[in-house]
Amino acid sequence: MAVSSVINVQANPKIQEFGPGDSVKVNYRVREGERERIQAFQGVVIKRRGGGPGANFTVRRVTQNIGVERTFPFYSPRIESVEVVRRGKVRRARLYYLRGRFGRAARIKERGRY
Repeated sequence: MAVSSVINVQANPKIQEFGPGDSVKVNYRVREGERERIQAFQGVVIKRRGGGPGANFTVRRVTQNIGVERTFPFYSPRIESVEVVRRGKVRRARLYYLRGRFGRAARIKERGRY
């Protein structure tokens, strides 16, 4: 006997539309013991993956000459907001080549302002 349960998942309305190459600021709720605070993670989107509840995106930034990548689920209630800081002009969907570059070589041209 198969039991079918349908879970209705809503996309987070606080996430702006963005794509690979865009610089975004992700405000994420972090739990430390009993307390909860909002931590900002700002960097370049290097990939978007999937559709529906399993969708996620990866943001990369370089801090003190160390590259840090973090993957966020689109449907997570922990994401407070995602703001687009600047729109990047790129010609591919996965920007893994940025991992081998730093400084001026890792720059992405800016797309026209809206």
